[in-house]
Amino acid sequence: MDPRDVGPGASRPVVVRVPVEPVEAAVEADAVDAAARAGDVVVRGPLFGVAAQSAGDGPRWRVVLEVTAGCPQQARDSLNSMLWFRAKDHAQDREERRSLLAAVARLESERVDELTAAGTRYRVVRAEEYAVAGPDGIEQPRPTDPEPAVPNWDRAAKDPGIDEGLLLDPDAPVTPTQALEQLALRTLRYTGERFPEDVRADAHRALDTHPDVLLLPATFTVVEQTAARGWSPVTGPHSTAHAARKSLDFFLTWMWPRMSGHIPEDADPRSDARTPATAGGAGSADRRAAELAAYAGAADSLRAGRVNRLEFQGAVYQLVRTRRLLRWGPDGPEGPRPSDVNGQDPARIHPALDEDGRMIPEE
Repeated sequence: MDPRDVGPGASRPVVVRVPVEPVEAAVEADAVDAAARAGDVVVRGPLFGVAAQSAGDGPRWRVVLEVTAGCPQQARDSLNSMLWFRAKDHAQDREERRSLLAAVARLESERVDELTAAGTRYRVVRAEEYAVAGPDGIEQPRPTDPEPAVPNWDRAAKDPGIDEGLLLDPDAPVTPTQALEQLALRTLRYTGERFPEDVRADAHRALDTHPDVLLLPATFTVVEQTAARGWSPVTGPHSTAHAARKSLDFFLTWMWPRMSGHIPEDADPRSDARTPATAGGAGSADRRAAELAAYAGAADSLRAGRVNRLEFQGAVYQLVRTRRLLRWGPDGPEGPRPSDVNGQDPARIHPALDEDGRMIPEE
């Protein structure tokens, strides 16, 4: 069967390649170990991004906006901004700019999930975010997941982007463990009574309209465990485990001390733990100093190595390895489902532009 000639309900063949290069072989061995420990699949819900396809791409699509948005409209708004800035700064001529601005106008007023602008086809795509749990809880970063040789904790340092340069190719060969995971997840859908009927119906329909599964690169998230609430996410997804650790470090050294009122907004607990605000007398200052020292100590523990689990103030913070699967059909990646919830309505985001890319003053 030609993999490019696949009708509704029919699955593409999975092409498997066995890694022979040493680093790839080590990653695959790590994946085999993880599969042996795997138990339940914990599905968190859908994420959305934007993929593009140009003439000559064949069945392949390129991710142009990372698949991390919490609702379809967030992805549409990001596409709106991307096309607006392209029209403003990079359009080669008036014809291209008109095409881009026409797409922006639609995105300002319609919940459109696919459109063509300047010869490129854009689609809002949908992926399911999930993690794997075993005897030791939710899977943590693997030993072979990318880590910097020298960790950079500078907040201004740019971390690798999620899905940066990612090509979605349904015919690309995969490793044995990737093939096993793809085949095992082809039938994944919402079935429990706690899901609304329309959500379950859409999930069942997707098995026929988009029968194949592509696995997106793993992401890394910080979750919190408390006795009262169980596990809950603290941060969004990150491209590397170190980037997730940096986000937790930011909470410990900047956000949480300020939210609790211990230090001014322009201070760092590492430098201010010795000189807390003195309102309330010496006793109050001593308590604040001790609390700031606890935040700074927790951050120092996090920076001590490749720490994936941290206990602080009665809670456990853990890095988890999150995964995303994207369903694929005869016409490419799945888009939003009718039952997916939009958090906001379409709206105008940027000023109007004329055909030469100049902003039109508001009247």
